[in-house]
Amino acid sequence: MTVGYVGYSNDDYTLELQIETLKKYGCNQIFHSKNSTSETKDIQVLRILDLLKPSDIFVVRKLKHLADSITQLLEITNYIREKGIIFVSIEDQLDTRIPTGKIMFKTLEILSEFSRNILHERKVASLKTGRSRGRNDGRPKVNQQKLNEAISLYLSQKITVMQIQEATGISKTTLYRSLKKIKK
Repeated sequence: MTVGYVGYSNDDYTLELQIETLKKYGCNQIFHSKNSTSETKDIQVLRILDLLKPSDIFVVRKLKHLADSITQLLEITNYIREKGIIFVSIEDQLDTRIPTGKIMFKTLEILSEFSRNILHERKVASLKTGRSRGRNDGRPKVNQQKLNEAISLYLSQKITVMQIQEATGISKTTLYRSLKKIKK
């Protein structure tokens, strides 16, 4: 079975062009996402892929219609590979049945791993630098006494939140978060 996927677009012309291209390729079924965010697109694509069996073909017009980021693209393509589904991106000339398509996916994996390693190294270096300056990981601890004072001032309704913030040094976000916990 050959299944096509049309990514969301505000432009009707682009949607029609995607559908037309997939029909010409020979897709038996064409699925598309409407008004999707990155997260919902991911879920929609994975649901479609769950319907496919090994050796079925999953087709998109361009990679950009499948994923919004390299990370998302890698998650989807890894899932495709694990299930034994053939993947084709028509305009990117990517077909996992041929060696160049396999090489392209391997290259994407390597670049993703490289990117994750760089981010990890930066995080570790930043934490070490912070510790040498006397900083600990995460947010600074809230002074509980000042927070209690801010809460009682808020509940008294005598001054504004801005004035409470100035008087106690407690941010309005921290104050509201604490009030929310108290209400529960």
